[in-house]
Amino acid sequence: MNPSDDIPLSALQHWLFCPRQYALIHVERLWAENRFTADGRVLHERADSGRPETRPGIRTLRGVKIGSERHGLSGIADVVELRGGHPFPVEYKRGQPKSHRADEVQLCAQALCLEEMFACDIPEGALFYSKRRRRETVQMDSELRALTLDTARAVRACRASGELPQPVYDPARCDRCSLHDACRPRLGRRRSGVAAWLDRTIAAEGAPE
Repeated sequence: MNPSDDIPLSALQHWLFCPRQYALIHVERLWAENRFTADGRVLHERADSGRPETRPGIRTLRGVKIGSERHGLSGIADVVELRGGHPFPVEYKRGQPKSHRADEVQLCAQALCLEEMFACDIPEGALFYSKRRRRETVQMDSELRALTLDTARAVRACRASGELPQPVYDPARCDRCSLHDACRPRLGRRRSGVAAWLDRTIAAEGAPE
């Protein structure tokens, strides 16, 4: 697979959070920043910028470029701990654990890349959430691996189609999104309402008396 066809690891997280957000960022190349994205950016910069560290039994690498030719994935791992030469990925996130599995999928994609690069199995990694200030261990089980690869296939199919997914308005998600103005999710909901009204009207007019 051509490296230019690789799916960025962050694209998997964006897709599971919102397919339209993924397309706006990775296909339309749109970006806007708000306080949430700024907090996340600063957190990642801090995690990525430190020098390698060594303590008994663990070598800590930061801002590591990783990739998988087999799965067509590439990106940057915030932190990779080498424990006896065996990689353990750690992804830094703002806030706290989410109700969806987008963060876990991004971490699992890192594990898939590192498994190929180091020719080893990686049974677990960790997510560090800034609000809790502690790590959450993530098991790389078969269910998470399948979800990660299914997500990669969905992202690749969307990219190949060139179509922008329709907006689905969710206040808890959309009102905090930095791309809210570019996406205009409420407009999509109104369009759906009009389309449904037209369908009902046409059906009623065509119904036998």
